[in-house]
Amino acid sequence: MARSNRSRGRAARAREGHPDLDIDRLTAGWRRTEVHAGREWNVQPVSEAQAVKAYLCPGCGLEVAPGVAHLVAWRADGVLGDAADLAGRRHWHTHCWRLGAR
Repeated sequence: MARSNRSRGRAARAREGHPDLDIDRLTAGWRRTEVHAGREWNVQPVSEAQAVKAYLCPGCGLEVAPGVAHLVAWRADGVLGDAADLAGRRHWHTHCWRLGAR
């Protein structure tokens, strides 16, 4: 008799459906706050799969190519508010951000 590789619990889970995902909760888990040169920065990693556009790294002046994992950083303590800080976010190579070329 042939053996099935399918889990017997899969059909039951499919009938129940998937719970709704809380995107804010998922993305907030990745974002962190760092302090550099007396300023607070929000730092969020971008995976290879999420990197679909090219950006210019402010640390080295070279392109962050599509498909390359990198970081997005923006001020967390700006005086103009969260919207202005978020609009001023920049995409950095991970190693450039770690070197501290801000």
